[in-house]
Amino acid sequence: MLGDEMNSTVADGERPSWMFLTNHAHVLIAISRNPELRQRDISRLVGITEGAVQRILHELEDAGYLRRERIGRRNRYEIDTDRPLRHPLERDHTIADVLGALNDGDRVEGSPV
Repeated sequence: MLGDEMNSTVADGERPSWMFLTNHAHVLIAISRNPELRQRDISRLVGITEGAVQRILHELEDAGYLRRERIGRRNRYEIDTDRPLRHPLERDHTIADVLGALNDGDRVEGSPV
């Protein structure tokens, strides 16, 4: 179900000493590609602990960037793609702008909440 994403986890290679995007952005990118990812899978894709994933998901939910729906024993995440970015240098751009650029212009899973 995770397709090629699981073939390129951070755990498979070396994690760079610094990156251009935050872990919050990496979590949103992973969810935009598959809104039914488990926290364990997000952890492997991003290269952070499951506890860090859980904290980030709660922060994104509390800030209105993400909504979680419980379906049976699983969660399905929905991203509010119309939300603006938080930093003053980027506030004229939305989550959709970032995800669209980083997902090669493909349709982003999720919709405005």
